[in-house]
Amino acid sequence: MSIERRHVLKLGALAAAVTLAGTGRAQTPATVPGETRTAIRKLSILILGGTGLTGPHQVAYALSRGHEVTIFNRGRKQREWPGSVEQLLGDRDVNDYKSLAAEVAKGRRWDICIDNPSSVPHWIRDAAAVLKGHVGGYMMISSLSAYADNATPGDDETAALATFDGDPLAETMTSLRADMGKYAGLKAATEAETLKHFGNTATLVRPGLIVGPGDETDRFTYWPMRLAKGGEVLAPGNGRDPVKFIDARDLGEWMIRLAEAGATGAYNAIGPGHSLDMAGLLYGIRASTTAGAQLTWVPTEFLMAQEVSPWGDMPVWVPGQGDSAGFHTRSNAKAIAAGLTFRSLADTVEATQAWFAAQPEERRNAPLRAGIKPEREVDVLAAWKAQAAKPA
Repeated sequence: MSIERRHVLKLGALAAAVTLAGTGRAQTPATVPGETRTAIRKLSILILGGTGLTGPHQVAYALSRGHEVTIFNRGRKQREWPGSVEQLLGDRDVNDYKSLAAEVAKGRRWDICIDNPSSVPHWIRDAAAVLKGHVGGYMMISSLSAYADNATPGDDETAALATFDGDPLAETMTSLRADMGKYAGLKAATEAETLKHFGNTATLVRPGLIVGPGDETDRFTYWPMRLAKGGEVLAPGNGRDPVKFIDARDLGEWMIRLAEAGATGAYNAIGPGHSLDMAGLLYGIRASTTAGAQLTWVPTEFLMAQEVSPWGDMPVWVPGQGDSAGFHTRSNAKAIAAGLTFRSLADTVEATQAWFAAQPEERRNAPLRAGIKPEREVDVLAAWKAQAAKPA
């Protein structure tokens, strides 16, 4: 069967636009087995952003490995860093790069610029007008949504990309938010703009669902929070649909190691490093709770008939057949070969729970921003039981 592509693109794009709220302390980065704590070559790193979901992990990890870090953002979120971080202020929405341009005018140069993330091509064009020739490489976070379709299991980085009908450089974040159907095409166009200006020094990182502490979209957080409440839990499909995601800490830290290695090209940044299905995910999450939640698996066809949406009402989940058969099965072999490593599911779940528990009471008591509403869950479960009870 198929799902409507806009469900996946809309939720993915909204998450890409969300950044962390409030003041926070960057977490101490983990050590990857076999790695040295200090990098072999000290880099000067410019991060466009730096205070969202992935950026803080990049900053903390880079500092732990002895690099010099400059962040460029609007300055709306203040964080406590485990070391010295230079901050330059500006606003990419209005092409305000004056602080960067002033540094460039002094002859300033960075070994690598990490763009977290650009979703409209003019952000790349405008950044390149200031930075081209003043950065050794340009690494941007793109998205798996940049691909033309999700029908083929196992597709790698050579799969066809989406196209955009119109002038992509005329699009803004405002126009994108007004029509999230443009997301895939604009992501692909943003990659093309990056290659246009930075050529063989460009690195294109394509994550799927980014999860873990700090994810304000609740697309993953829904499941730890729901299973911790206990009771009967609506679980989608038969449990065998594949799932992939990446902890923001794994993504951010690996990108720093990519920069250290001077790696370029495109990479599917998704995990885990082994096969995982929806049952493995939900039972794994349940194991971290003490509420004894009962999972009731409801067939995909019934959920579609009840208008229970993949990805939105049932976070993480996308049916593993039809035109979505490849969504959670894209190859990550190239990224793993380039040093991408993964925390355990238990680590991600526990860190997410701890982060959510530390949020203000208003946030913790508010409805989650993703996932089926409690009353709707009850209704769908009741409808499924009524149908299952009917004579064949």
